[in-house]
Amino acid sequence: MSNDRLEQLFKFLEASPDEPFILYAIATEYVKRENSTKALRYFQELVDKRPDYVGTYYHFGKLYESLGRENDAIATYQRGMDVAKQANDMHAFSELQAVYNNILGIEPDEEDW
Repeated sequence: MSNDRLEQLFKFLEASPDEPFILYAIATEYVKRENSTKALRYFQELVDKRPDYVGTYYHFGKLYESLGRENDAIATYQRGMDVAKQANDMHAFSELQAVYNNILGIEPDEEDW
C-alpha cells in the first residue's frame, strides 16, 4: 500500500508541480520509509522552490537532528522561524522556537508559561 501512496504522490506532482504540499508529502513519505537521502532531497527541493512554505522547516530540521546534523538542524529552525514571522504564523514560530531552544539546551523561562 505504501508503494501505491508514493506512486500516487508522484502522479499528483506531475499534475501539479507547483503545489508545495505534494513535495512535502513525498519528503515525509520517504522519512517514514527511513530513506533519509531521498527525504533530504525533497525537503531541499521544497525549500529551494517554495521557501515560504512554513510547514517544511520543522520536519526538515527534525530529519537533520535524527541524522546527527545538529548545525544543519539549527540553521533550518532559524530560517523557519524567520519565514514563520514573515507569514505571521505564530503557532509555527513557537513550535520552531521550542525545538531550536531544545537543541541548544535553552530551558524555557517559567514566565513564558
